Amino acid sequence: MEVTLSVKRYDPEANRQGPYYQEFGFDIDDNATVLDGLIKVREEIDGSLALRCSCRSAICGSCAMRVNGQAMLACNTKIADVQPSNGGPVVVEPAGNMGLVKDLVVEFDIFWDKVRAIEPWLQPEGPEPEAEYLAPNEDMLHLAGVMSCIMCGACVSDCTVLEVDDNFLGPAALAKAYRFVADPRDDADNERLGELNEYGGVWDCTRCMQCVEVCPKGVAPMDRIMAMRDQAMEAGYTNTYGARHAKAFADSIEHSGTLDELRLPIKTFGMFNIKEMIKLAPVGIKAQLAGKRPPIIHKKTPGVENIRRIFKKAEDDK
Repeated sequence: MEVTLSVKRYDPEANRQGPYYQEFGFDIDDNATVLDGLIKVREEIDGSLALRCSCRSAICGSCAMRVNGQAMLACNTKIADVQPSNGGPVVVEPAGNMGLVKDLVVEFDIFWDKVRAIEPWLQPEGPEPEAEYLAPNEDMLHLAGVMSCIMCGACVSDCTVLEVDDNFLGPAALAKAYRFVADPRDDADNERLGELNEYGGVWDCTRCMQCVEVCPKGVAPMDRIMAMRDQAMEAGYTNTYGARHAKAFADSIEHSGTLDELRLPIKTFGMFNIKEMIKLAPVGIKAQLAGKRPPIIHKKTPGVENIRRIFKKAEDDK
């Protein structure tokens, strides 16, 4: 199989200014992975190519990078599956949202700093047991999914919030936080949820689904973040814009069957919060220019009783 890889290169010690793309063409087996191709380039064409890899079995997570614009494990991605239908090259780039070291190697300091920030260890209270801290089997089965995380950084690479706000803890750290919040052996849930309720925590996620799309192990970080939002509100952390927005959104749907977009920001930020209202003015103007004008008089949807029954059923099932 003839293959062309367009690899994003960067050498801080070279004279060339900034990153650039270099194409490598070669023959390789039909079942070869992107990592196989990169190793072939390094060993047979250009020995200066820098990349990370170790297990080649989708376990260590060190070969996470962007292929055709999306983060994935190079060792777990067949070239044949990502070759463009138009015959163009397979584009290989370093993981995003992390500092570039050389070629496909990125600096993971920001990743580990955010994981450390959520205190990733159990914090039990009371006397220590004679043997070990035990947890019900069903609880640990529930946590098996999130504990499958191999810390590859794919979700961090493609997180759209981290692209614009590096204060956000990010999907990997928040998924790890959920692992401890949901562990029955941990007694620091209230403190953890209080900290995660602050700026940079669970309410900063925009639910773009990218972390779910790129996770090679099905951890679904966004689902864990949404669960912690509910847990934070149940724990009494409701005096934040995020919590008020969620409640106002749900109340509007339950009341009328549709979202009252005109009153949503008022209920979220407060009618007399002039500072936040001024910030929203440009958004409102753009919406008006685009023809998006929410009705001043919000009407109930026919059959709203059915929607209310759904809300009641959800509440009863809690």
